[in-house]
Amino acid sequence: MPESRLPVIALTVGEPAGVGPEISLRAAWELRHEVRSVLIGDAAYLAMIANEINPDIRFMGISLEALRYAGMPGCPPDRLTLIDCPLNAHVKAGQPDPRNGRPVLHTLDVAIECVQQGWADAMTTAPLQKSIINDAGVAFSGHTEYLAEKTGTAQVVMMLAADANAHLPQPLRVALATTHLPLRQVPDAIQAGELLRTIQIVDADLKQKFGIASPRILVAGLNPHAGENGYLGREEIDVIIPVLQQARALGIQVEGPYPADTLFQQKYLAQADCVLAMYHDQGLAVLKHASFGLGVNITLGLPLIRTSVDHGTALDLAIQGTGLADIRSMVVAIRSAATMATHILKS
Repeated sequence: MPESRLPVIALTVGEPAGVGPEISLRAAWELRHEVRSVLIGDAAYLAMIANEINPDIRFMGISLEALRYAGMPGCPPDRLTLIDCPLNAHVKAGQPDPRNGRPVLHTLDVAIECVQQGWADAMTTAPLQKSIINDAGVAFSGHTEYLAEKTGTAQVVMMLAADANAHLPQPLRVALATTHLPLRQVPDAIQAGELLRTIQIVDADLKQKFGIASPRILVAGLNPHAGENGYLGREEIDVIIPVLQQARALGIQVEGPYPADTLFQQKYLAQADCVLAMYHDQGLAVLKHASFGLGVNITLGLPLIRTSVDHGTALDLAIQGTGLADIRSMVVAIRSAATMATHILKS
């Protein structure tokens, strides 16, 4: 991006009955002098929420048709750019409506198009209510899988990272070998080819999007005690260790497998750039304990940059009204997207 302009982030506001619209508006407004956030959602609803949050918030609306015709126009710093994606049903805070499932999903398509067409440098997403989208008749397991399908990406990797303001001894990043799977399906999903590709994606994106010249990746075992030499499971012996040997032969600095219950110690993490966990809760329970509300969800391996918050829709909080939601994770997510876009520009 040219030095003279702010990074442009396409920002989907997520499930309208949750905290997504509020945290998106508040974070975008707070960061308006360092990042240009282009909000994507129902214009009338966002205007109503904005008036409740801060009557000073003003918008510059632009249609998708206008973008396709002329590209992204300039916007003064006292305005937030807004692409209107109308909902199908009235929003009741804390009560998602399946009739809004498809319009909410459409905001992701718009954000993808914005980045692919060069109108935005990256995309950031507020949380969705997966069950409501499925209730709307669309099979949906999460942002990560949806973005992979829509961009034609064979394999992506979900990673969460703790912000520096979490005051941890060093940056903490946790990537996942599997994502949103029932626990009983995890062992069968850990296959040699996919695991090697996951390690390659993590290594490549740490270099390109994070500016880490020579990343060091620590890998957790699947079983207790990393299998205890086969007595507690053979996945480490049959799959994980051979894959790590292959990765090292390719020049990737990867170590393990380590028992997951002792891996997250300072003596291991001090020189690590990322931990690769075998399944969702194995890695993310630790990271969220250490930095909840100050973390960012990043999808690696995509042909675009995508970040998100480290929490869900918080329907119980939304029903209590505006002004209660914590926007720190959204601030981190937007800033992280802008930083990664800058790293790519420089690489």
